[in-house]
Amino acid sequence: MANEEEPKNHLFNTKDPPLKSHLQSDALYKYILETNVYPREHECLKKLREMTQKHPWNAIAIPPDEGQLLSMLIKLINAKNTLEIGVYTGYSLLSTALALPPDGKILALDVNRENYELGLPFIEKAGVAHKIDFKEGPALPFLDELLKDENKKGMFDFVFVDADKNNYLNYHKRVIDLVKVGGLIGYDNTLWAGSVAASSDAPFTDHIISQRPYVMELNKYLAQDSRIEICQLPVGDGITLCRRII
Repeated sequence: MANEEEPKNHLFNTKDPPLKSHLQSDALYKYILETNVYPREHECLKKLREMTQKHPWNAIAIPPDEGQLLSMLIKLINAKNTLEIGVYTGYSLLSTALALPPDGKILALDVNRENYELGLPFIEKAGVAHKIDFKEGPALPFLDELLKDENKKGMFDFVFVDADKNNYLNYHKRVIDLVKVGGLIGYDNTLWAGSVAASSDAPFTDHIISQRPYVMELNKYLAQDSRIEICQLPVGDGITLCRRII
């Protein structure tokens, strides 16, 4: 296991994008990608991933094995209506759109339309742009507006959250009422480069250190939230799945 004094995930290292994995070795992660993920990756997802790797913020994209997981989850629960908070260039969005049925819909929220439009040509080429309703702007006010309508509560089968970590708990307190009973919520980056289990003086980037308390706050809250069942997986930078039961 990597020494916690030398975290191997350096977020926003754009010269050499890190492998987003908490496995014991990069070689093992590459084996997973080359054996199970890349051979099944849709061509448009591949092109979108390759384009995103050249973007200055490439480290915030989900890794392809996580996209594969999202796709399977969507199909397993027969999701039709989904919500995504935090889009970036759209790898998770396209993974979801490809997995949804022809009449499936995604409400996608992000503060940056420019990044979304970088990935839009690949989404259009995949033939799933009609499934996406993109809204630009802060997510919290939009979620609050949805919650004012009682008919909107429980409208989503699946919610994926991968946006500003300082608002993770605020998102949860809203989307828990927007996802249906039996539906799933996925929170990305809940291991936060391994920092959640590292010493307070471990040499992480300023970005990791500043956002770590919010991720840990969410993890603690989810662990005691009686409205959900949870499963935290070391896929990517950690993803916590929450199944609403009440």
